[in-house]
Amino acid sequence: MTPSDTLRTAAERLRKFATAATPGPWRNHDTHLGQYGYTATVLSGDGDTTELRAWLPTMSQEPWDETRNVWADSAYIAAMHPGVGKALAAWLESWTGIEVAEDGPLPDDLRHALSVARQILGSTA
Repeated sequence: MTPSDTLRTAAERLRKFATAATPGPWRNHDTHLGQYGYTATVLSGDGDTTELRAWLPTMSQEPWDETRNVWADSAYIAAMHPGVGKALAAWLESWTGIEVAEDGPLPDDLRHALSVARQILGSTA
């Protein structure tokens, strides 16, 4: 697969996922579960339209328990909402018209774009 093909395929895949997902922005939240303690959640919407997007099942008796990575995970998930995915897809696509051979020097931005595309596709160089 050429670099341009890799970028195009990753952009299409990412845009498909982002378009199918609930629109962002999302936010993380420390949800109290009564006697079961607290767990990190990812929410969309605001006010009356708030909806649960993800529930990370590790629970703690302490709010925002720093000894558990689930809160950092929920913050990361919320930050990478579909709007971010669509922006990344557009960035990847912006490189698809440039045909280069990978055995030669690549601009740093193109090298980074290819790295992101390969991570999305679950492949390596």
